[in-house]
Parts: sequence; structure tokens; C-alpha cells
Amino acid sequence: MALPGGGLIRFGRRPADRSAGPLSAGELLAAMATPVLAIDPEGRIVDINAATEQFLNLSRNQIIGRTTEEVIGHPLNTMPSDAPFAAYDLALQLPDDRELKVDLMVSPLPDRLGWRVVSLHGHARGPFLSRTSEREGGTRTAVAAAAMLAHEIKNPLSAVRGAAQLLETSVDEASAGLTSLIREEVDRVAALIDRMQGFTDTRHIEMGPQNIHAILAHAREVSLQGFAKGREIRELYDPSLPPMLGHRDSMIQILINLMKNSAEALGHGPGTITLTTAYRHGVSMRRLGEEEARALPIEICVIDDGPGAPPEMGTHLFDPFVTSKRTGSGLGLALVEKLVSDQGGFIEYAREGRPQRTVFRILMPRAKVKA
Repeated sequence: MALPGGGLIRFGRRPADRSAGPLSAGELLAAMATPVLAIDPEGRIVDINAATEQFLNLSRNQIIGRTTEEVIGHPLNTMPSDAPFAAYDLALQLPDDRELKVDLMVSPLPDRLGWRVVSLHGHARGPFLSRTSEREGGTRTAVAAAAMLAHEIKNPLSAVRGAAQLLETSVDEASAGLTSLIREEVDRVAALIDRMQGFTDTRHIEMGPQNIHAILAHAREVSLQGFAKGREIRELYDPSLPPMLGHRDSMIQILINLMKNSAEALGHGPGTITLTTAYRHGVSMRRLGEEEARALPIEICVIDDGPGAPPEMGTHLFDPFVTSKRTGSGLGLALVEKLVSDQGGFIEYAREGRPQRTVFRILMPRAKVKA
């Protein structure tokens, strides 16, 4: 795109081979890992480097020619253009309702009145590292406690239920109602123990390349035939997504649990459940005990229009025995988090978009497909 007074900005494009000559500013900017955008006086984005496409997960065609308000949710043309400024912990609102926290640096272009260069410095990795580290320690403690409880409680429960059945055959009708109540309560506690035993399963999961869209289709069909019957479940997928590394049955269980959670949050009122997939460049996580970070570029989201969790519970939703439901056990999301973690992935809860919606975001590793 031409600049006032002549010249072009071309730092987002690959230059011709000039290995024998000096490096140009355009070559340096194109190779930078920091996202950089050039903004005209009207606040329109005239050029970007490759790192910007990767960071925002938007193509060049989706960015060039649009205003900064349309792309990142902030109209920079309202800011002074003759002096540099910075904004820290700024929340960017991207076109697909994603939110990114960044430090934003703006500098005027010398000799180009009203033109500016914007650099984005993301916070994507830090939160993933800290939240995973905190949750892993709590999860191990809860697994040990749940295993002990399951072992110590389930055997006596069988004896109590058997005794109630025997009593029921020899008591009057009024007392029979009480023995029936005992059996029902024993069955309820036994079902809770069964869920705890699933939570304490520490066996190794055999993982391999998976087509996440086939898994999503199966989980969606199961949901529509059961708890989500009559409910709209939208699909917004990236068809070019590479194979995911994971365990098929575990992923189906994860997705059904999350969709059931969304259906319960919507209740009998209106609302939609939305399933999305995307490829997130540059997202990685280092687990406890590992020296190197693991790339987690495969994103799967389960989104609903429900009210979300109470704000004070948002950071504890994946903790065992934490629930906002009157009849909930608080193990559903803890089990989901365990299954995701067992496959080397990460899950988070967020309230995003305008209006806000509930988002459960799963990040999974990409499978290495043999040539």
C-alpha cells in the first residue's frame, strides 16, 4: 500500500533473494516473532508481518484494510498520533469473539504524519503455566482422597443395602417405606462412589492420531439423542485442522460431559450450544516435572449462552467437590480436567464475547503423522 509522499510498507511479505546485499528493514520486520502492524491516519491496518497472522490466528486478508476497532476492538485513530504510548494488560476483542490479553505499544512513523506502528506482546503462555501447576497438585491430592474413600465406603454400603432388603420383607407397610428410602440413598451414594472410582483411574491411556471432527460428530449425535434433544448444537469448525494426539473414547466422554453441563446451564429456556475448532499457533504449556514446554495448538471449544458460574467459583470449577448445582457432586468437571490432563492437554473456563457466553476451551497436542 502506498504511503503519503511515496514509498511502500511491505514488512509482511517475503522479499526477493538478496543474500549478497544488506538486510532491509522489511526483511527484519518480516522475520520478527513479535506481531507488528502498520496503521494509517484513519486507523486502518495497511500491513502486518507473519507473526501477526499467527498471533491473532487471522489471515492477512482478514486483517488488511480493516480498522483496528474491527480487528482488535480498539479504535487507535482516537489516540494521539504524534507521540508513542503503551497500554498494558489490554483485552483485545477479536472478530470471532475471542479475547486476548496483551501489552500494546504504539509508535509514530517518522516523516509520515498520522501513521503509526503497533506491536503486540501477548500474555498467552503465562496463565496456562501457572493455572496448570496449581491444579495438578490439587488434583493429585483429590485422587488419593477419592481412592481411599471409594475403597473404605463401597463394601459397607453393600451390606447396608442387603440388610434393608431383608428388613423390607418382614416389616409393616409404613416401615417398608423407610427401608425403601434406605435402599435409594445407598444406591445414590454407590453411584457417587462409581464416579469417584472413574476419577481415581490412573492407568496409562494409549493415544494416537485422532480426527477431532469425527469425535465431535459422534459426541454431538449422542447428546442430541439424549439430554440435548430439541436443542440446537451449532458447528463452527476449521476444516484444515491436522490430526490431534489423543484417546478417542476419553475425548468423547469429555465432550459429552461438557455438552451436558451446557444443556443444564441453559435449562428449559432459549439458547444454543456451539462447538468450535481452531489451530492456535504458539500456544504451549510446561507441565510439572517437565523441562520443556509442550505445544498445544489444537483448540476445541464448547460454548453456551447460559449465565455461567458464579464469579467467586470461576477459578475453582475444576476442583473436586466444587459445584453450583444443588444436586451436583462436583466431580463432573474434575473428571473432565483429569481426562484432558491425562492426554497431555489443558482445559480452561472463561466468559467471553459480547454478549458474554460460557466457554470451555480445550487445548490438545497435534499428532505427528508419519510420512
